[in-house]
Amino acid sequence: MAKLKVKFACTDCGTESPKWLGKCPGCGAWNTMVEEKETVVKTQGMGSSIIQTKEKPRPIIHIESGQEPRIETRLQELNRVLGGGVVPGSLILVGGDPGIGKSTLLLQTSHALASKGLKVLYISGEESVRQTRLRADRLGALTDKLYVLCETNMDQVNEAIEAVAPDFLVIDSIQTVYDPSVQSAPGSVSQVRECTAHFMRVAKIKGIATVLVGHVTKEGAIAGPRLLEHMVDCVLYFEGERHHSYRLLRAVKNRFGSTNEIGIFEMGESGLREVSNPSELFLSERPLGVSGSTVVASMEGTRPVLVELQALVATTNFPSPRRMSTGIDHNRMALIIAVLEKRMGMFLQTQDAYLNVAGGVKLDEPAVDLAAAVSIASSFRDAPTRPFDVIFGEIGLTGEVRAVARAEQRVKEAYKLGFKRVIMPEKSLKGWSPPSGIEIIGVETVSDALKAALG
Repeated sequence: MAKLKVKFACTDCGTESPKWLGKCPGCGAWNTMVEEKETVVKTQGMGSSIIQTKEKPRPIIHIESGQEPRIETRLQELNRVLGGGVVPGSLILVGGDPGIGKSTLLLQTSHALASKGLKVLYISGEESVRQTRLRADRLGALTDKLYVLCETNMDQVNEAIEAVAPDFLVIDSIQTVYDPSVQSAPGSVSQVRECTAHFMRVAKIKGIATVLVGHVTKEGAIAGPRLLEHMVDCVLYFEGERHHSYRLLRAVKNRFGSTNEIGIFEMGESGLREVSNPSELFLSERPLGVSGSTVVASMEGTRPVLVELQALVATTNFPSPRRMSTGIDHNRMALIIAVLEKRMGMFLQTQDAYLNVAGGVKLDEPAVDLAAAVSIASSFRDAPTRPFDVIFGEIGLTGEVRAVARAEQRVKEAYKLGFKRVIMPEKSLKGWSPPSGIEIIGVETVSDALKAALG
């Protein structure tokens, strides 16, 4: 008889233990150890013919070199995030909140690839084939090269892969697929780990570009063991507010491209629409002549994006003032406030300070420091900035303004959108010529920037 093994596994990191523990010894999370039962038995399931290979070790100098071939989709924003297109044989993990549009994005991608003559197999474990057809009707994603299957059994999935021989495979979602040889519930740590490992072998050996949809936890991380993100080639997060129409596609891991790129989409009745000029989107509702509002030129990978920064400084009666930020690191905000207090003499110890990046964008580069400092000072003094100013630069602890990378591209984006002045680091003006028609003000200290922006 097969031996029944009982163990406890962490739902966050996958750490296993023979007994239950209140605190996971791997990641330190509390109450994440769950009981799992699995039968240790050798089977011929899991589509053993698929994962066998006769590949032999070869000297590295005898292996052909060159660029990875890519399959471009019709969604240029997706191509940008992936690094130029889908790489055959790659394993991609896509995560996002429920209802954010993951299935819509992948169905549109599947239709785009099927329209180019590629065979696409879309396996849904959460929706029936009729529900998938209804979504395809709404999106206009109908083609005879797109095959749809509703199945969660791994053995049946393997048979479908053998029968269709697809070039592109979508599993929606990995938490619903189960391996019959593993005696644990679908979505458990063991099932998710084994199924992902199997799809990884299928993708590498058969050269099928595979996309796995992963659920996320309430903290926003992909559910299941952290091992999943190590196994796949690319991890994408589909982000955005459900009450807003725009969506951000961000790569946090990419073996075939950069992780600094973002793709911006807008959700509509007929699906996701690409946003080719995100700066206009983020500045469309910006108020003019209001204190605390500035525009910063940020870089998202190779793309310059103009975003509105909003600050609100208000008097508090509590001994400990509040410091809250959305879209910018809280520690970075505390550093900027400390520089304004020490170097500029602003008495902010009795003031609540709130900083927000309009549009839900997350800015993690130091070039937004100067704009954040000007926004806080503008709200504190109740002095509005000029409506057609763009500000960027890094702030040091001594109050100096440091140079930032790709200043020329930031200035050109501001000029293209009709801004009149750019306040930037003096040291970033070397080696290039700004376009005519826009005024460039180079500053060396925060004091110089406040004088130029607030007068």
